[in-house]
Amino acid sequence: MALRKLGKDPESPSGGSPTIYLDEEKDSYLVQGWKVEDAERLGQMDIPGHESVVEIPRRMVQFFLEVMKDDEAPDV
Repeated sequence: MALRKLGKDPESPSGGSPTIYLDEEKDSYLVQGWKVEDAERLGQMDIPGHESVVEIPRRMVQFFLEVMKDDEAPDV
């Protein structure tokens, strides 16, 4: 399974995180981000035991939008 790296946070001080990947085989996204451990915020979500939550900055939405543009491109 090959993941396609869509982008890293352009403002990350270390340049290593967060990162968004696309798994084209499973047609899903993988998001590397900051682990959310704030009980108040987690308490506002319905998170099953087999799932977790990571946080990414809003500016990273651009990477999802770029894939949407690629998907909308007509086949030539």
